[in-house]
Amino acid sequence: MSERAADSPTKTPSDTELLERAAAAGAGIRRALGERVVGQTGVVDLMLIALLARGHALLVGVPGLAKTLLVSSLADALGLSFGRVQFTPDLLPADITGTDVLHEEDDGRGGTRRRLRFLAGPIFHNLVLADEINRTPPKTQAALLQAMQERKVTVGTTTHPLPDPFQVFATRNPIEQEGTYPLPEAQLDRFLLEIHVGYPSEDEEREIARRTTGAAIGEVPHVLTEADVVALQRLVPRIPVTDEAVALAVALGRATRPGDARAPKEVSSYVRFGAGPRGSQALVLSAKARAALLGEAAADVEDVRAMVEPVLRHRLVLSYRAEAEGVRDVDVLRRVVETTR
Repeated sequence: MSERAADSPTKTPSDTELLERAAAAGAGIRRALGERVVGQTGVVDLMLIALLARGHALLVGVPGLAKTLLVSSLADALGLSFGRVQFTPDLLPADITGTDVLHEEDDGRGGTRRRLRFLAGPIFHNLVLADEINRTPPKTQAALLQAMQERKVTVGTTTHPLPDPFQVFATRNPIEQEGTYPLPEAQLDRFLLEIHVGYPSEDEEREIARRTTGAAIGEVPHVLTEADVVALQRLVPRIPVTDEAVALAVALGRATRPGDARAPKEVSSYVRFGAGPRGSQALVLSAKARAALLGEAAADVEDVRAMVEPVLRHRLVLSYRAEAEGVRDVDVLRRVVETTR
């Protein structure tokens, strides 16, 4: 028997091995991003959860908190292609998705012929940064809906598949009002997580000032390959989840709806519309991704509770009374968690 024939075929890693790889990758990515971004470890963890769950994420924070740098650095650490769309009031849907253009080519007989050729837009990348997504009108925002839900784009009569993996990380600056447009509820519901990016601590800000005004920042080391990312994403749906965790996720989602028997009085007073069934699904899926990131063999109620705010806060539509009394979505959600068992 030849040496080649004696070689065993490539072994497919087991789910246990993939779980170990997911936990190790999480630690490696945190270190890699720490080479370029100071602090924001909680934000990085939530971005990794969205990544493993194949979900899109909305990063909310004031300008200058390294939201764009976080996304581009994550793409570098994962070896994924990165596309950026700067949303402006005059941005058109074709500027995102691409368009068909008339192209002349040699017909092989000394003449020319014309045909339509598709020029792909910046959305045809693995990680797409939709920067300041609320600075463009709803018509242009809607260009992302099919891509985020179906992972494909239809231009004219032709549908083009997007690369795998494909995820959108959008940024939104909460302090800007003039020249911005509200995100429709259908658009918000496409985001698995809303991640709030806060100010750094004083020590972190000193390090930021020192690091960014000195020598050039080094390259982000590669931690995973594209194939590794896909393998870990396919693992997450296979992670078991306890019956108690599923029951809690559904109960929490239903408790955000005014009129539901289990909704606390704060929901009835301050919420116009609560989370739909997609909210419960997102809670379970993100709990599984969190368990994978921690190297846990199953998702439980603690994983669900940990994901309530980033999963549900953007799915609540608060009333005018809440705005008048200064009640925030997170205040309502914390009350929902306290009263839901």
